[in-house]
Amino acid sequence: MAATLPMTMASDGGVATADHFERPGFVRLTASDRPGVAQPVPVRDIPPQPWGKILLGALLLFLGLMTAWEWQWRAFGAAPGYRNSDGAWAEQRRRINTGEGNKTVLIGSSRMLFDVQLPEWERATGERPIQLALEGTSPLPVLEDLADDPEFTGRLVMDTTPTSLFLGLSGRRASVVPYYHEQSPSQRSGHWLSRQFLEPWFAFYDPDFALPVVVRRQAWPDRPGLPRRILVRKLSVQEIDRNTYVWHKVIDDPTYHALVRRVWRLQLALPQPTVDTADKRRKLREELLERVSAAVAKLRARGVRVVFVRPPSSGPWQAQEDRMTPRKDSWELLLQRTGVSGIHFEDYPQLQGYVLPDWSHLAAADAKRFTSALAPLVASKLAREEGGARATAAR
Repeated sequence: MAATLPMTMASDGGVATADHFERPGFVRLTASDRPGVAQPVPVRDIPPQPWGKILLGALLLFLGLMTAWEWQWRAFGAAPGYRNSDGAWAEQRRRINTGEGNKTVLIGSSRMLFDVQLPEWERATGERPIQLALEGTSPLPVLEDLADDPEFTGRLVMDTTPTSLFLGLSGRRASVVPYYHEQSPSQRSGHWLSRQFLEPWFAFYDPDFALPVVVRRQAWPDRPGLPRRILVRKLSVQEIDRNTYVWHKVIDDPTYHALVRRVWRLQLALPQPTVDTADKRRKLREELLERVSAAVAKLRARGVRVVFVRPPSSGPWQAQEDRMTPRKDSWELLLQRTGVSGIHFEDYPQLQGYVLPDWSHLAAADAKRFTSALAPLVASKLAREEGGARATAAR
């Protein structure tokens, strides 16, 4: 309906006006049009539009951009694969509490995750273990969680990468244990939907290829006073049960290979105030050994057998580990304090001589050979422990 509005002469006197103004029909009425009347909730005027065509155009634009992004990463060498998410870890952890508590469980950092191949382990021992290792994270939170879980009664193989275990420098996935215990139904269903409809089909659905991550790692100017950092790039490919191996580009692509090594050099050179003195390292080591010993004692009290493994390293990684965590002050103390059997790669010829493209993880083909050599050694250590436990019980 039309509305009238009394008008006055402009303040500058330069505009002639009429006494009344007819408001166009597409402009909604305002409070001044109805003085003294309660005002309804305002409704935004939306002019008629070809909404079907607009939605179709938006959908086509979205599909075009998504296709271009997918093509970009396929051309880069990526392929669809399963994400190493908290949900994926929780799915494997849940197996212990749903009838598989007597299985062999692998824990540790990325060396246990990348270097131990589940199919090869199964071929060597007849059992496919549960993979609970986490990249860039100390195994201590997982060890303590399993120690407190009476349903776990199997065998535990723990990677003792020195920088993760003895220095506690990396804890990027430490929240995964509380996530498992607090995981909501919506989080579980979201993980299931991701596994069914996204991860097996889209190469770009990888955290390394997410747009915010790509933007962040551009060559932005360095900020004064801050150490230069480069984000760790994609290193691995994961299968549905968390069997994981090093991505082929880390080995086959010279440019990417050089980038990965450059990232590690920068990471190793970063100052670490929490462990920059021998006293700090000694105090941290003592705290850690107490916690590991207490957790191992809980496990062994209910019949769980434990073996420690020190996987291979080389180059700058091994040099830093030898400097910051000498073998006598880390590995040997660990075995002494816990009474657990251990397998150190330096003690076994069959665990040496492999290709480590980034000085820390085995190439995929070598990881298979390494696992085939490691699994029988672990089985032998576990059998010896079980035999010793039975003899002790008999006495």
